[in-house]
Amino acid sequence: MTGAAHTLRKLVTVITEATLERDLTREIETLGVAGYTVTDARGRGAHGERPSHWGHSSNIRLEVICDTPLAERLVERLRDKYYPNFAIVMWVQDVEVLRPDKFR
Repeated sequence: MTGAAHTLRKLVTVITEATLERDLTREIETLGVAGYTVTDARGRGAHGERPSHWGHSSNIRLEVICDTPLAERLVERLRDKYYPNFAIVMWVQDVEVLRPDKFR
């Protein structure tokens, strides 16, 4: 992109059970995540179809933009703690942020 300051960061995306939202947000904050976005998620996967309403059987999408070391710590911690017992998937993507001062 030309004419705009930009910096490469990592986007960590987590799709999981809505009941984990409070635990996950507390967990990532202890790792140093300063900001995140949580949205409703619906779709179909290995654990069947998830409805679009919030509630016991719904899913959330948690997104964090951060530097590479924090992304690696975040993925490792969530994988080790939550993969064995919960429906959770994660992926990491490279992203260009246009306001680098907003993301560590």
